[in-house]
Amino acid sequence: MAEAGVEAEAVAGAVAGPRFRAGGFAGDGAVAQEARRGRVREGLRGYRLIVGMWIRSTMTYRTSFVLTTVGHAAITLLDFVAIYIMFSHVDALGGFTLPEIALLYGSCSASLGLADMLLGNTDRIGARIRDGSLDTMLVRPVPVLAQVAADRFALRRLGRIGQGLGVMGWAVWTLDVEWTAGKVLLVPVMVLAGAAIFAAVMVTGAAFQFVSGDAAEVQNSFTYGGCTMLQYPPTVFAQDLVRGVTFIVPLAFVNWLPALHVLGRPDPLGLPGWVAFLSPLVAFVVFLPASLAWRAGVRSYRSTGS
Repeated sequence: MAEAGVEAEAVAGAVAGPRFRAGGFAGDGAVAQEARRGRVREGLRGYRLIVGMWIRSTMTYRTSFVLTTVGHAAITLLDFVAIYIMFSHVDALGGFTLPEIALLYGSCSASLGLADMLLGNTDRIGARIRDGSLDTMLVRPVPVLAQVAADRFALRRLGRIGQGLGVMGWAVWTLDVEWTAGKVLLVPVMVLAGAAIFAAVMVTGAAFQFVSGDAAEVQNSFTYGGCTMLQYPPTVFAQDLVRGVTFIVPLAFVNWLPALHVLGRPDPLGLPGWVAFLSPLVAFVVFLPASLAWRAGVRSYRSTGS
């Protein structure tokens, strides 16, 4: 009887074991998922607190804030002034009129300005790696990306956003376009999705600096340089370049493809019309490898010891 009892307990344990392990794995997964959500909430809260601190610091000197914001807007507006002067000698550029190029300029400038204000300081990660100040961020109970992005938050960058939205508003008011509900919705989506794509490029560039040590200019060549390119119509560039910024580094989804749909112009690559609405999806897709690259960069970080 004793042997039968032991055998019965062994069978019961063999049956109950997998159930216990399966329940344990499911519980571990739920716990890990909740931990990730808590980490995201913690990062957003930390980002909000740091940004609030810098905003209070900035608003201590309100006159200085107004002057620097207006100056920032005036400096960035010079790019459109150059385009405006160019159109005093020509009627069209690449087949596009001044209001059409103003739509490209305004949307791209507003998108970059928004991304630059929220994550623009990530290009300083190389300097923090070299001087060892990144170590202090690693011991704080806030995700490093939130600290790096919010560090020295520059509210004056509202100037770039404001002038970009102003030029885009003038373009929308001036353009002779048959507005539909889809086109009206596409305009703000274009600005927000474009900002997300630029933000993903910034995070990728910051992650690359863990390997290179200093590649801020490489990062800026894709963000500021990319925005300068996107201010002009795709018809003035070579087909290979347009393919590269469409399929490799998808900057064309910032404003080129949505704007071509709004303007009713054909895509130079012959892509279907529904591609113009893919900018939010593209922004989400490019953020995945960017976040993985950032995580790999942080894990591979070795302190300078200073």
